[in-house]
Amino acid sequence: MKKWTNMMLGLTLGMAVFATDSYGGSRLGAGVNYWVALDDVDVENVDDNGFSYYISYQHRGDHLLGFQADLELLPDRFGEDAWAPQAYVVIGKSLYAAAGAGWVYSDGDFADEPFFALKAGFDLEIVSGLYLDLNVNYRFNDKADLEGEGTDIDTDTIFFGAAVRFGF
Repeated sequence: MKKWTNMMLGLTLGMAVFATDSYGGSRLGAGVNYWVALDDVDVENVDDNGFSYYISYQHRGDHLLGFQADLELLPDRFGEDAWAPQAYVVIGKSLYAAAGAGWVYSDGDFADEPFFALKAGFDLEIVSGLYLDLNVNYRFNDKADLEGEGTDIDTDTIFFGAAVRFGF
């Protein structure tokens, strides 16, 4: 666990330094995801799909490499409310790909292991300084131990998302 914590801390600090470079291009916004678990969840009163909501910060300048940090709320995620802080390295401009990691916080505790994610999408400037991001996100290496259910479920999930961000 300590190894993962140190790795995430190092990634976050490295990206914070990257985000303070002289290129500009900061964006702040919010979004919504529709998520679907890839495996059927055969647990009573637990949905294998739903919506999540997030706030998002991006640093994208005139270069092809960028950074994104999100804080996501997943209400009723496999029967429990959860939060998921996450960070991505973004490659590309209007058409982009990203790789990242995050950690699910639910029931008063962080998950034992982080999740990893791959993302692809379109980031379009609608009007000057207003951006629409349409994306698909695949998260893997994430398991949920449902309290009171005595079961671990595979939570590999696909997210279909949209976000609006304001550039500054």
